[in-house]
Amino acid sequence: MANYDTFNVMNINQDVTLPNTPLPIVIIGAGGIVKDAHLPAYQLAGFPVKGIYNRTQEKAEALKNEFPFVEKVYDSIPELIVDAKSCNAVYDIALPANHNCEILEQIPEGSAVLIQKPMGETLEEARQILDICRRKKFVSGINFQLRYAPYIMAARDLIQKGVLGDVYDVEVMVCVFTPWYLWDFLFDLPRMEILYHSIHYLDMIRSFLGNPKKVYASSIKHPKMKALAQTRTTMILDYDDCLQARVITNHGHEFGLEKQQSYVKFEGTKGAIKIRIGLSMDYPKGVPDTFEYINLEDKAPKWKELPLKGSWFPEAFVGTMAGVQNSYLDPTIPLLHSTEDCYETMKLVEAAYQSSEKGGVAFSEIK
Repeated sequence: MANYDTFNVMNINQDVTLPNTPLPIVIIGAGGIVKDAHLPAYQLAGFPVKGIYNRTQEKAEALKNEFPFVEKVYDSIPELIVDAKSCNAVYDIALPANHNCEILEQIPEGSAVLIQKPMGETLEEARQILDICRRKKFVSGINFQLRYAPYIMAARDLIQKGVLGDVYDVEVMVCVFTPWYLWDFLFDLPRMEILYHSIHYLDMIRSFLGNPKKVYASSIKHPKMKALAQTRTTMILDYDDCLQARVITNHGHEFGLEKQQSYVKFEGTKGAIKIRIGLSMDYPKGVPDTFEYINLEDKAPKWKELPLKGSWFPEAFVGTMAGVQNSYLDPTIPLLHSTEDCYETMKLVEAAYQSSEKGGVAFSEIK
């Protein structure tokens, strides 16, 4: 049983800064992510939702019925835009990535916009999104929300306070059974696992360590999931002689919950953190998250457990929307998940795919 350090627990930050007077939100899209994460997060944070538009209006109506704080359902995007302009609303675009550019072109210049990840399905699409957001002077961010999960916020606070000393190793391990059939559109994609799953870990690692000097990657199929482009990935990010990050995912572990793993681990010269990301295990039910840490400078170093204030869904989605609103309301507040920054994450994704496609040494070449 882990020990609890009351003093440290009280002083470890897990919270994002909310806007003093939240702006209303208009949502374009009514898919599962809006139902499971966006709307629960906005309800939790007290963010008003002016309305939702979806091409299949029945889906938007169903969400309004489930979440009564949503004021209305729109018949069209032009109607939504008129309403949004009248109340200075934030646009929340929650559509498949290949629809983002056509929607962004319709949104008025100078608006606040949160765009669902990924930032396009290719680096070229990401660049188009970035160019539109620059040209139209948007305050715009990408919904890479893992960096705002309570346990990631806590890890960042501990590291910034020096509890781990100099961080030299970050590892993400995911060995689970993921029910990919829940997302039909993934079966048509030439790129899947990194672009739609491990991208979260790459963005989270970048938020701590910045861009690596070198990337090694391999992303492959599973013999029982051949309809999907990739479901298993190994990535190594080298920074310098001592600093490295790794992401290892296997979504085909069908042998029960007992041996499943889903964690991120930080190691430093003075201490370490290990976080169980419970959402990925026994998905979509999930298991409880855990956060444990150790400091070698304690008199009797022991792993301590931090009680968590929430999880990836829905709490982390509060952070991405709050960040856009705070920066829009006060331009002196930096938007950490801006389209400018998240374009760097897309470059890292591209580097990983290129490494997977072109890298490796054929054993037969070694004489």
